[in-house]
Amino acid sequence: MSANLSKQALLNELLPNGRGVWIPVDHGASQFPSSGLENMTDLYSKLGAVDAVVAQKGVVSHLSTFTGPPLIAHLSVSTVHGGEHSDNKVLVGSVEEAVARGALAVSAQVNLGSIHENEMITRMGELSRQCHLQGIPLLGMMYARGPNLQTDGDPTLGIAHAVRLGWELGCDVVKTSWTGSMETFEIVTSGVPIPVLIAGGESDGDVVGLLKMVKQSILAGGAGICMGRQVFASNDVAGLAKALHQVVHAGIGPLDAAEKMR
Repeated sequence: MSANLSKQALLNELLPNGRGVWIPVDHGASQFPSSGLENMTDLYSKLGAVDAVVAQKGVVSHLSTFTGPPLIAHLSVSTVHGGEHSDNKVLVGSVEEAVARGALAVSAQVNLGSIHENEMITRMGELSRQCHLQGIPLLGMMYARGPNLQTDGDPTLGIAHAVRLGWELGCDVVKTSWTGSMETFEIVTSGVPIPVLIAGGESDGDVVGLLKMVKQSILAGGAGICMGRQVFASNDVAGLAKALHQVVHAGIGPLDAAEKMR
């Protein structure tokens, strides 16, 4: 019982009122140089408005020495140099280690439909076991992006299945792709009783369009965002972080939030 209470307290800190603005900055492990990730200390100082920062464990150790948002340790990784294993996210740490390094929660990724899907599911299951026993929240980055997907031509079905898999494996929060519309995203969020955060993908510089997407995801049952490149590659990291926070937490409209950045 005490472990469950501890986990809920941590979730309340990471997801105030059930919503979150989380910024993953783990991309430098997969591919570097990455625009916006050259100076992690400086980047972290600009993210004061967000609810959590998701980073690889070495970066968590570094950032935990500074004042800033809570840290989540991302414990799976692959690189662009891995050939046929580039989408095979291997486990690189434990829950106990992540907490010792300063993390309040941990994260791992599963690519549904990958030829390595079974291995990633096994790793997520092990992290889920550790999180349950130690009372630590688990974020599942759940993507439908493999060659073996069976969706009958409807990508929403793959995304909904990926999110459902995350919940059934014991994830407390899931991150996944935006489906493109409120109607389709409602199919995703209605299938699980846990918070669903949307990814952002590469930035195209359209701040208003980004904020509109976030607003639509909230209206469709989403709980916020887990976006990296859209934010850390921005010309105004702090301003965009604040705008996203206003849309997710304060219900401010996308146009008004974007206007306040100017």
